[in-house]
Amino acid sequence: MFLALRELKHAKLRYFLIGLIMVLIAWLVLFVTGLANGLANDNGAAISSNQATYYVLQKDSDNRLTRSNLTATETEGIAKQVGKSASTNLGVQMGTVTPPAKDKKTDITYFGIDKNSFMKPEITEGTAPQSKNEVIADISLKESGYKLKSEIKDSATGNIFTITAFTKNNTFSHSPVIFVDWDAWKLIHQTNQAAQGEYTAVALNVSESKAESLSLGKLELASSKEVLQGIPGYSEEQGSLLMMIAFLFVIAAFVLAAFFYVITIQKINQFGVLKAVGARTAYLGRSIVSQVIFLSVVSLLIGNALTFGLAAILPASMPFTLSPLLAIGCSVLFLVVAVAGSMLSLYRVAKVDALEAIGRAI
Repeated sequence: MFLALRELKHAKLRYFLIGLIMVLIAWLVLFVTGLANGLANDNGAAISSNQATYYVLQKDSDNRLTRSNLTATETEGIAKQVGKSASTNLGVQMGTVTPPAKDKKTDITYFGIDKNSFMKPEITEGTAPQSKNEVIADISLKESGYKLKSEIKDSATGNIFTITAFTKNNTFSHSPVIFVDWDAWKLIHQTNQAAQGEYTAVALNVSESKAESLSLGKLELASSKEVLQGIPGYSEEQGSLLMMIAFLFVIAAFVLAAFFYVITIQKINQFGVLKAVGARTAYLGRSIVSQVIFLSVVSLLIGNALTFGLAAILPASMPFTLSPLLAIGCSVLFLVVAVAGSMLSLYRVAKVDALEAIGRAI
């Protein structure tokens, strides 16, 4: 470590530039990771944030809530098997709302729920609805100009509802969720209920063993994760972003390996002299790894500070979510990639011949 720090002090500009590149790469990796996590959360927060562990859906619905329709008889059969406290009916329907006197349309998703069930969202602002014309909306609806006591008009049916409360982290397919009770659900549910069913699914809060023991008949069981994956575009979106993050780590490994290898080549004569006076290869190797770890840690600290600082000023409309735990995980992986990238330099140092290097220096 002594040799590593001495060299960092001696060649300040060289290592400053390398450190700057590492900061930019770390910042990019962390920002894209936060964006990927934010998009995933924005796409299915209403599913991942509730207490349901499993969903009973119509068979052949491909785990998509918007393709499933259940009758009251089917939902009652499920409730009898698990108990009413562990199951609740769920209605999901995409829609569009406007202010009563304007034509500004906003895409939303209706969630029909029992207001006393475990699917009830946590209210962060306002008061719980008291009538069928009062609803709870995700706070992202504020970006469209709505606030508490604002009226919204359903574009398909013309029914008008009043927002009495807001909740957080309840979006579905990148649209804010509006929670309505069953009386309001009947007003907006755009299906032939006699033919297609009154509900979308049955949400269950049960263990895996209990869920697998259910007698489903013509229905099918899907875990919360499977329903999340079934949201249109969710898997494709996450696959593309995860591939981008993976390539960023690979690119970081090659870039850092190239930089440290070039620096090592420039110091071959110095390593040869050190070997000639008795320095062991292991000592020189620890010096290189120490430099990489020191630069990486400093760069990651700066990169994390820049990422969280930028996240604090991003507009609410940008789906960006990066928890401290996820940031630590990405930082550790980046550190591993940086050290792995320095292995080529270690191999080159191990192959240095002291006499040849001294002769070349002379």
